[in-house]
Amino acid sequence: MANYSLNINGEAMTVSAPEDMPLLWVLRDILGLTGSKFGCGVAQCRACTVLLDGVEMVSCQLAISDVGKAKIITIEGLTAMREPEQGTTAVVHAIQETWISEDVPQCGYCQPGQILTTYALLKRNPRPSDQDIDEAMRGNICRCGTYNRIRKSVHKAAKYMQKGEEQ
Repeated sequence: MANYSLNINGEAMTVSAPEDMPLLWVLRDILGLTGSKFGCGVAQCRACTVLLDGVEMVSCQLAISDVGKAKIITIEGLTAMREPEQGTTAVVHAIQETWISEDVPQCGYCQPGQILTTYALLKRNPRPSDQDIDEAMRGNICRCGTYNRIRKSVHKAAKYMQKGEEQ
């Protein structure tokens, strides 16, 4: 066991864990942050997606010893954000609103990974094309098959954010 100093959802935390323990299990089992889901355990479904310094990562295959000083954002931290960086709240709000208006969630299991991936996409590309969305969301498995609604929601969130920029 080793001690790791982590920045999770803007909070400094120290955890004691085996160096090869996947970040997913540190989050879920040690810290009680259960929003990131265990889906496949082999980085194929992306239900366990978290953001490391704003980049989507599958936490089921990322050892805690490989996290380093990266800032980790989980779905819990994303939905609780209040302007830690310019534009964050607008992006989160846009995704939440359009996700609801388009009836994206069905069973909900994949939603943390889908939403975090959408957030990262819109932060780096506020005007994505269908191809951009498909590429970014590739690998995010939705067993309910809401892919068309997800794409529509991403487009609506992007437009919602663009309207906010014009005000």
